[in-house]
Amino acid sequence: MSPGAAKRSAVAWLVFIVGAAAACVPEIHPGGGAQVGIASWYGPDFHGRPTASHEVFNMYDMTAAHRTLPLGTWVVVTHLESGRSAVVRVNDRGPFVRGRIIDLSYAAARVLGVIAPGTARVRVEVLRVPQGFEKGVRYGVQVGAFASQANAESLRRELAAAFPGVYIEPFVTATRTYYRVRVRAGDRTEAVGLAERLAAAGYPALLIEGP
Repeated sequence: MSPGAAKRSAVAWLVFIVGAAAACVPEIHPGGGAQVGIASWYGPDFHGRPTASHEVFNMYDMTAAHRTLPLGTWVVVTHLESGRSAVVRVNDRGPFVRGRIIDLSYAAARVLGVIAPGTARVRVEVLRVPQGFEKGVRYGVQVGAFASQANAESLRRELAAAFPGVYIEPFVTATRTYYRVRVRAGDRTEAVGLAERLAAAGYPALLIEGP
């Protein structure tokens, strides 16, 4: 995914294209590893209802349901046929249909192209498990994540003139390294303001709270 493509994205969230090859790992482990299987999605019938995390389900948020991962875990879900990926936060339990490993929100399913077929074969990789952020909380906005370091650097340079504090943070998973382009913020209010400015300029914007 090129920086230009990221800017033209209609979904104001983290979306990126990566390769599809991966080994099938039967169980996913908090803190690392991967799981391959069938993803489904849920939306209107559950919109506005409470989730297992006691949040109200919003079908337009980038969230998902998983049977075993800790609530609050961030994962990257990759459509193995198209190679398209999206980052979602686990805030609910499910799916409860045999043979499925993750239930995506409507928004996440739309990004991955799962709406029409209803299901898809995916790889799920853990990015971050929940921790206590009471001390040393760090705020910022993530604008993109790339398998290519060169593409991440290109976006960093593009943003640097208008958004001070842009940096690249690598993240190593079980199968590859992602290069995350982020903008630092001093507190949550500043981070929200940055996200609004970035979205208005046509960039995806993901609010970051934590390390």
